[in-house]
Amino acid sequence: MGTPGTPGYVAPKNGYGSGKAVGIGVGAAAGVGVLFLALHHHGAVTGCVRQTDDGLRLVDEKKNKSYSLEPGSVDVKAGDLVQLKGKKSSGTAGAAMFEPTKVIKNLGSCGAEVAH
Repeated sequence: MGTPGTPGYVAPKNGYGSGKAVGIGVGAAAGVGVLFLALHHHGAVTGCVRQTDDGLRLVDEKKNKSYSLEPGSVDVKAGDLVQLKGKKSSGTAGAAMFEPTKVIKNLGSCGAEVAH
């Protein structure tokens, strides 16, 4: 048997179908991985917890958004830099509200040095 492109080379009887199947499998696995990552942090907000006159607010400085936190749903305090999972909604006055269901990660203290 010779190498491809040389006289006397004979292609496999069933062709090269297994490579196509491997490519489809790899593509499907990559798609599932991306979907998992997208849904894994669905409903998650990362920000600094600030004390206001109306209670605690979560300030997401990357997206420039601020959410009023539903009191008593998770254990966070002013000054915490956290990633929370929960549900976004609009309050009675149309203000952005966030009802956290879980602290995904406590990233430490946000302090005054957080850049805007």
